[in-house]
Amino acid sequence: MEIGADPDVFHPVKDFLRKHDLENNHDDDRIAHFVDIYLNGPRKIPNYSGGLGVLAGDTLKSFADNHIPVAAVSLLYREGYFSQIVDSKVGQIDQVTRWAPEKTPALFQLHAPNDPQQPLEIDVPFFNEDEDTTNVKAQVWMKMEVNENLDYFVPEFLLDYSLPSSPSWILDAAGQLYKAKSTIIKAYQRRLLGAGVLPLMQRLGLTANTLHLNEQHGVAVTISLILHELENRLGSNYRDILTDEDIQAAAQKVAERIVYTIHTPVKAGHDRFDRKLYSRLTRKECRRILNLLAHDPETPNDYNFTALAMRVNRAVNSVSRLHRDVTQRQFPEFAAKIRAITNGVHHLTWISDNRAQVFDAHEKLAGWRSDPGCFARAGLAASATFRNDLTHAWQDDNRQLVRYINNMFMEHRKQMQETWIDPPNYLSYLPEGGALEPGVFTIGFARRFSTYKRADLIFDNIPALADLLLRGGWRINFVFAGKAHPADEPGKSVLKLILDSQKELYIRSEGRAKLVFIPGYDMHIAKIMVSGVHAWLNSPKRPLEASGTSGMKAALNGVPNISVMDGWWVEGYHDGRTGWKFGFEGPVAGADMSESPDSLFYEEDSLSFYRLLPRILRMFYDRPDRYLDKAISNLRLNMPIFNAHRMTAEYVRTYGLQLDDATAGKMAAFRKLYQSDIKNEKN
Repeated sequence: MEIGADPDVFHPVKDFLRKHDLENNHDDDRIAHFVDIYLNGPRKIPNYSGGLGVLAGDTLKSFADNHIPVAAVSLLYREGYFSQIVDSKVGQIDQVTRWAPEKTPALFQLHAPNDPQQPLEIDVPFFNEDEDTTNVKAQVWMKMEVNENLDYFVPEFLLDYSLPSSPSWILDAAGQLYKAKSTIIKAYQRRLLGAGVLPLMQRLGLTANTLHLNEQHGVAVTISLILHELENRLGSNYRDILTDEDIQAAAQKVAERIVYTIHTPVKAGHDRFDRKLYSRLTRKECRRILNLLAHDPETPNDYNFTALAMRVNRAVNSVSRLHRDVTQRQFPEFAAKIRAITNGVHHLTWISDNRAQVFDAHEKLAGWRSDPGCFARAGLAASATFRNDLTHAWQDDNRQLVRYINNMFMEHRKQMQETWIDPPNYLSYLPEGGALEPGVFTIGFARRFSTYKRADLIFDNIPALADLLLRGGWRINFVFAGKAHPADEPGKSVLKLILDSQKELYIRSEGRAKLVFIPGYDMHIAKIMVSGVHAWLNSPKRPLEASGTSGMKAALNGVPNISVMDGWWVEGYHDGRTGWKFGFEGPVAGADMSESPDSLFYEEDSLSFYRLLPRILRMFYDRPDRYLDKAISNLRLNMPIFNAHRMTAEYVRTYGLQLDDATAGKMAAFRKLYQSDIKNEKN
């Protein structure tokens, strides 16, 4: 449903054009047009909501780096996700996103081979309970994920249903990612994706043997495959003669082509649709397939699309070891085949330019861009030169973040005079003392605002937090960002609580604690934050965080994490060498999976954080050498594990791709860096 691929954080073609000064060094008008787009075009493709989409983009970039023959399919949303305005009194305000796909670098509208003046279109059939058929057209766009060496790209095919010929119910569903206007629209969005895959493959001549469902959103493609298999087995009149046994046999055959990744244990993340409602959207044989394969004993009146994806695949994986254990307990029927492939992030996207320059300059890290595993062998901790260079790069990145925030304050003060919006930062009202200063210990937090992620956890007892800062004489910055889904009112309330905590924290701490909220969170802001802070905070209720990739992005910059032992951090903690843990750490057996407010352990886990924070602050201010040791340990221990190259190497094995010897050898080497599917001793 989403792919995060903004060209403002990774742009190898733009870098090449600038390096060779090609902006004006050409005579062909067509070349001039594309050079202008790459150098000056808008840098946003707002077809992602958060970590799931960004992870998809990171995965494809890694495939491109390693010359893996894959293609991705998603939707093109003319209204993107949503643009976030934040008002200190109101909280989050959702605004429609406007963007220009025609002017966006690396994004191209495909055209018909037999008529290059016409956009390439596919026909996607939609049915209803009366067996009526509506053929809907979608135009095809292609986003090119070009690798750093400019010698390979992976295509993302984006289906654009927002056409004048489309019926109103299609236009309503196709315009905006995760549109929450109604359950019907949600169901149609999933079908726009899943039903479009096979027509696209046929139109483009794609012959992939394996289809990878990245979450269950596109699982309707399996229904299409089952229908094709039934027709092949039984003939064109299969609808009149098929039996339940025929459906099961066809599903078993289709399962040989499907790989499925589940991304969350949270119930809201699993698509369930009321049977009566969904029956209005599909025909009789599809309902028979759903009755057999999408049934859910817990909610017998619903179709459970996660259950469908679990039943029809040859391999299913979680996105961390702990998440595997949780998923096996949630779906005991399929526990034997659920494996772990722990997430990773695209290191070339998320490592700051300052850090990258340091890595480029050190001989022991030669080849790090193509082999992040080299950090495990480099012996960086003993190099005084490397330690000094890394320290200076970190300081530069921190100054960049502070400069961004202080400029934001100035813009907010102007905004306050020119619009009705009240700035979302108390510090914006303090022109004398509101600015941040470089070098002050800064904690970052940026992700989707959902209740189980507990963004406001550490502000549960502001008097206690302020008191420990006053007693220690420490200064600290908290930098927060993120969006709540437009329909998630509890998530919006958590965001508003962050805003409401700013003034009290500042006053009670006598100005020692500054809490900042950056609105409009996107990949550009994320990169500035993960490299510019001194520690990254993750405070979910264990074990509801499946993975949590934002902390990986910080770790690959050497930034230590302060986190609950959930998701990836169970694997990335390394007995405290890379950061700190706090909060509940009980077994997943019998764990409370509820998101209700009275089950989120605020008091217990916030107290655990307050006990830990003084130890971190003393190390940062009094023993910077030991703090730097944790940063270097992140590079040594976590860089080889939590990079997307290692993750994609594990997926390649699951796909069963036939690769040339050199590529196959490279993938095998990445898999040797880490084996995700090992049991957790404590769970």
